Amino acid sequence: MTPAGDTGAPHPAGSGRRGAGATSGKTPQAPGAPGPPGASEAPETPDTPEGPSGPEPPGPASPDASGPSGSGSAPPEETGEAGSGEGKAGRFWSVRRGPSAVVALLLFAGTGILLYDAASVRAGRAGMAWRRTLTDELASRRLDDVLMLAGAAVLAALGLWLLVLALTPGKRSLLTMRPDVPRVRAGLERSAAALVLRDRAMEVSGVQAVRVTVSRRRVRARATAHFRDLDRVRGDLDGALRSGIAELGLARRPGLAVRVRRPAKRR
Repeated sequence: MTPAGDTGAPHPAGSGRRGAGATSGKTPQAPGAPGPPGASEAPETPDTPEGPSGPEPPGPASPDASGPSGSGSAPPEETGEAGSGEGKAGRFWSVRRGPSAVVALLLFAGTGILLYDAASVRAGRAGMAWRRTLTDELASRRLDDVLMLAGAAVLAALGLWLLVLALTPGKRSLLTMRPDVPRVRAGLERSAAALVLRDRAMEVSGVQAVRVTVSRRRVRARATAHFRDLDRVRGDLDGALRSGIAELGLARRPGLAVRVRRPAKRR
């Protein structure tokens, strides 16, 4: 006798000889029942009154995802960068190492000599001759004496010079440029600015030679024109130089003075 499974006869529904996944279309499949052959089996999840406790669906991204702990970048207003053109455009201050070194050396030398002479006198020795002479002269001369007035004038001029150096920025040859980049200060040498403006002036038709001098408040151009009308050359030269001054990017735009003349006649 051959087994029923070998005869090819259909087995009754629900028989244990059929495959685990062969169910009728009217019979619902249990949540924990295995699927058909070849299908992946899902892990069993306990049933709860609210339903199966499956993974929660992904919700909208949190607004703090792009904050300091997230992978996104900070908002533009939190970067701390100043806008373009902000900042002060003051002049550059000179270090003035030369005057400071000279004054420090003179004070050090004078103080050392006086201290040595005072120590010598305290030790029972005679004081220096120059100090005794200077003391006698200061004690015997009147305040309206010529030497006294001359010495006072020299000391006053020296003190005034030191005050001027301490209260003024210096570096007059350096022109301050506009602070277009935050926290960056730039300067332009007056000689470089004059060279750039001279090249712009030489591009004007009719200009044979030009001399440009740049100061902190004014740009002076003296040109010679060997052809064209002087008024037209002056107008074109004025426009070219004003455009060049604007392109220099200076914090304080200097004034412009233009003079045009004919070249001197050769004999």
